[in-house]
Amino acid sequence: MGLLDGKTAIVTGAGRGVGRSEALLLAREGAAVVVNDLPDAPGVADSSAAREVVEEIVGSGGQAVTNVDDITDWSGGERLVQHAVDTFGQLDILVCNAGIVRDRVIFNMSEQEWDDVIRVHLKGHFVPARFATAHWRARAKASGAPVGGRLILTSSEGGLYGHDGQSNYSAAKAGIIAFGLAVAREMERYGVTCNSICPRARTRMTEAAFGTFGLPEGGFDHWHPDNVAPWVAYLCSDDAADISGHTFCLGGDVVELVAGPGPARAIDSGGRTWNPSDLHKASNDLFAGTDRRFAPFPDYSIPADSSAVS
Repeated sequence: MGLLDGKTAIVTGAGRGVGRSEALLLAREGAAVVVNDLPDAPGVADSSAAREVVEEIVGSGGQAVTNVDDITDWSGGERLVQHAVDTFGQLDILVCNAGIVRDRVIFNMSEQEWDDVIRVHLKGHFVPARFATAHWRARAKASGAPVGGRLILTSSEGGLYGHDGQSNYSAAKAGIIAFGLAVAREMERYGVTCNSICPRARTRMTEAAFGTFGLPEGGFDHWHPDNVAPWVAYLCSDDAADISGHTFCLGGDVVELVAGPGPARAIDSGGRTWNPSDLHKASNDLFAGTDRRFAPFPDYSIPADSSAVS
């Protein structure tokens, strides 16, 4: 018996990296999986990466099909959800994972580089989520009962802290978190949860950061994408029906609940309009113990003795 027996899942960007790990684990936990990734080339109706994931799932006794619809295209998103319903009867889980990077400092960034990243990440989350949530709402209204839908969005700590040279990516990832907070509230009445994750893993998109840590000679590989998938599988299960509207940072052997959004500290003027000149002195209390420039980015260093499997 698997944690997700009888459920159907879509994983976008599932041909490689974190999406691949998620698709494989969801299948091992019993879900039938629609493995979505773009075709190998324009005009080609196949994705060799997605096909390999499906072959691995089916070869292990699971159920899976490939899908090459463009999740940024309105009709493509509708076809993707319908593909799951037509093949496996309904949709229970949507994991949005597809993304790209077009890194450039802001004063050199082109309009196309901005538009491409916003489109693939932010619109690429909205479009499939729009049709998945419509499917769940229709099922809930027809049955008069909660449907247990699960929506997992993939953000990044770039959306929490900002990445140097990635204003487009950081903006899109911050937008995904805000999008997820709103969707979680909208879909609660139908028994659908929505949560966001910020993975820390070695993939093609993050090799400039996590790739510098290299591969371990033995023991636990903190940066392997497989470390992200277990929490995602748990969030997709019935056991996590009471978890919604949250953001989690995942990597290695750690799951972090992101606090907020909300105020960290406040100052007040005692019932009068602030005088701007007074605010400079008062701001020292506002920023007490905090860098006045920006919030520090997390330290990804790993203790020397943490590579051993405990």
